[in-house]
Amino acid sequence: MVDTSTTELRPPAEVRFADELTALREADVASGALLPPGWVLSPRSVRSFILGDSSLGVRQKFYGNDPLVDRAVVTLLGRQGLMLVGEPGTAKSMLSELLAAAISGDSGLTIQGTAGTTEDHIRYSWNYALLLAEGPTERALVPSPIYQGLSRGRVVRFEEITRCAPEIQDTLVSILSEKQLMVPEFGEGARVAARPGFTMIATANLRDRGVNEMSSALKRRFTFETVHPISDRAFEIRLVEEQLTAELGDLAPEIRFDRSVIELLVTAFAELRSGVTADGTPVKTPQTVMSTAEAVNVAYAAALDARYFGEGVVTPAAIARQLAGVALKDDPEDAKRLRFYVDNVVRERARRDPAWKQFFAAATDLWAK
Repeated sequence: MVDTSTTELRPPAEVRFADELTALREADVASGALLPPGWVLSPRSVRSFILGDSSLGVRQKFYGNDPLVDRAVVTLLGRQGLMLVGEPGTAKSMLSELLAAAISGDSGLTIQGTAGTTEDHIRYSWNYALLLAEGPTERALVPSPIYQGLSRGRVVRFEEITRCAPEIQDTLVSILSEKQLMVPEFGEGARVAARPGFTMIATANLRDRGVNEMSSALKRRFTFETVHPISDRAFEIRLVEEQLTAELGDLAPEIRFDRSVIELLVTAFAELRSGVTADGTPVKTPQTVMSTAEAVNVAYAAALDARYFGEGVVTPAAIARQLAGVALKDDPEDAKRLRFYVDNVVRERARRDPAWKQFFAAATDLWAK
């Protein structure tokens, strides 16, 4: 078997954390923990997989709201699906993947919602060459992730569900309520019944919920949980540092960054995200996403800049250069909002803080045009 953890850029969670999942399964066996039907881990071990367990060498992967994880696990024990909503970049998809990997040992049964998602993506389709040659046989049928989830008793993930047309979304209503999928081509009464372990985790961005509003009938099939951005500045700084080191991997020893640079990055992101500075001054919030995940991306890009084009030291100027690519996308008004922040907040800090002075000089060159 090929070791996909080293041959893929991003293996699925069940591959990346295979050792941790094995340790948790062994702990379940040793303790005699009760496993819900169809689950590969006990609910306590699912929680430990996501929030960490130092005694088993399991690291924390989701930060900021432990009770939300507890509620999510309880929801998935029942008949309701789980709907994770929140601002972009709040780790909804990551949490969905981790839950699926821990519960089913498989996070790959995923539907990506788009304007082009059809009923076939949700139910099943056909290999038309085999369909013409053999008729509607099991060999000719191409099962959707939901079809496979039902038949195998697995967690199915539905990303960006509100990007699908309402009539496509509502295909889920009968599946989630009756826990079965009819296949009339196989004959009268032919169906795929859900095996124990089948459930669904869907995600939706708060900014996109109005794209295609979910029907009341479909909403009733889900328990909603809102994933909020991290609000603790000190915790966010530590998290960005840890994530940056993890992202850099073998390159980490070759790159140096001072904590003050990460503090500057997180402070800028938090203020632009919330619309208010640390001292209470209101600032204009850009339309683009200013999440913790994006802050990590900026720090990572600045680190690569330092490694390959600099002297291996991440500077405030490098942060400013990379931040421009995140904050200035396709909204011309965002450039004005960033200039306002630089002129009214960064300029004042630059007078008394060397790090902010470097950031200001680079930001002025980039954003004052």
